[in-house]
Amino acid sequence: MAETPEENPETTEETPATEAEATTAAATEEAPQAEEAPKAKPAAKTRRERLEDRRAARRKPRGETSPEERAAERKAKREHTAAERRRYRTRLKTKKAELRKSQPAPEPDQAPEHGPGRAKVRQGIVVSDKADKTITVRIDVVQRHKRYHKIMRTSIKLHVHDESNDAGAGDTVRVQECRPMSRSKRWRLIEVVERAK
Repeated sequence: MAETPEENPETTEETPATEAEATTAAATEEAPQAEEAPKAKPAAKTRRERLEDRRAARRKPRGETSPEERAAERKAKREHTAAERRRYRTRLKTKKAELRKSQPAPEPDQAPEHGPGRAKVRQGIVVSDKADKTITVRIDVVQRHKRYHKIMRTSIKLHVHDESNDAGAGDTVRVQECRPMSRSKRWRLIEVVERAK
């Protein structure tokens, strides 16, 4: 049966307690000129741990503070947090404003006629003028397919309000978007660009 260090006090005095101490003792005996290894620093506390330690030092034990004092502390903490948030937001706003000033003005995503408050304007050919104060205008759309790059031709027919029955079939006209005039009319005639021959 092996004797433990507690049972035999003579062995504890003669033998080092750990292997690390044994190796350092052997190293110092063999090379007395060698510099001693720097002592290991305790692990650095994280920012969060340091913050918690500071808070704990400021905090009183639970029994020493009254409910009113705790409420006042909570209120002060809320106000401090709100003030920090306001400062952060103002810094963010100023930074964004400086960035906007340094960069050129961005191009609008849509054509100016499609902006808010601007009515769309289209040009097309009158295909029918039989109805009273209404013409049917065909607008030809030519566009390239995004993936296959083939030219696609389509057309749209619009019912347009013509107050004076000015346009005739075959005329090239310019129309503008407007309020709903009837169930299908949402455009009105601006001008007749070219008369039919």
